[in-house]
Amino acid sequence: MSKKKWIISGIAIVAVAAAAYFSFGSHGSSEDKTITVGRMSATKQDDEVWDVIEKQAKDKYGINVKVKYFTDYSQPNKALTSGDVDVNAFQHYAFLNAYNKKNGTDIKAIGKTVISPIHLYSTQYKSVSDFQNGDTIVVPNDPSNESRALKVLKYAGLIDLKDGDLVTVKDITKNPKNLTIKELSADQTARSINDVQGAVVNQNYASTAKLSEKQAIFTEPFNKDSEQWVNIIAANKKDANKKLYKDFVKAYQSDAVKKAIKKAYGDASIPAWDRSFN
Repeated sequence: MSKKKWIISGIAIVAVAAAAYFSFGSHGSSEDKTITVGRMSATKQDDEVWDVIEKQAKDKYGINVKVKYFTDYSQPNKALTSGDVDVNAFQHYAFLNAYNKKNGTDIKAIGKTVISPIHLYSTQYKSVSDFQNGDTIVVPNDPSNESRALKVLKYAGLIDLKDGDLVTVKDITKNPKNLTIKELSADQTARSINDVQGAVVNQNYASTAKLSEKQAIFTEPFNKDSEQWVNIIAANKKDANKKLYKDFVKAYQSDAVKKAIKKAYGDASIPAWDRSFN
């Protein structure tokens, strides 16, 4: 090959390499900037907030957000560990800690989202004091939410419990009205409301079932133990420091999203990323 041809050939190779670099290299492709988020089945209010989250992610960080929906709490973490989603946003710290312990998984919280106080609902009574001897109250049956629900009943003055982060019905020490505490899957608690005297229901299921504030006869108080109930964005530990995921958290934890949460939920869900629980 002549020197002239060699030079021309070299220039062509450099040109092709440069084109490849600018097409696929440092600027990244749209696929590189896509994140799949696992969420629970959505209400209208949820979708209103997530529209803002997705817009913030796209406008500020160039991230395309895809959502995969689930119908019960057992699914989103399985999808995360199997790689079906990149992150999920459905659980609080206590639920994640219990899940990791039970399943030997290594899922990590990478950002706070909201805290949603749960309520004791009743279609029969207007006040906690109305409960009668032998009445039935439904609580979720997964470890963290059952413990949370039982503590709501404690705060309401209906039962006493042993000390502990996670408690069950076996840890009830006083039950002066001989209440029957019935454990059901969290997604069934709201559906049972007309068959029992009371039900402690997580906020997302209460919204889906259109339970009204008038039916809520007691609201979980905020106190020093409340931080474990803060909802989070979670990722597999090996991915927790990915810039894409950190940028998505920043998009969520924005003033625009904070305003959207207030507009959609009022005081039913409260931004928690800049809130102190001490």
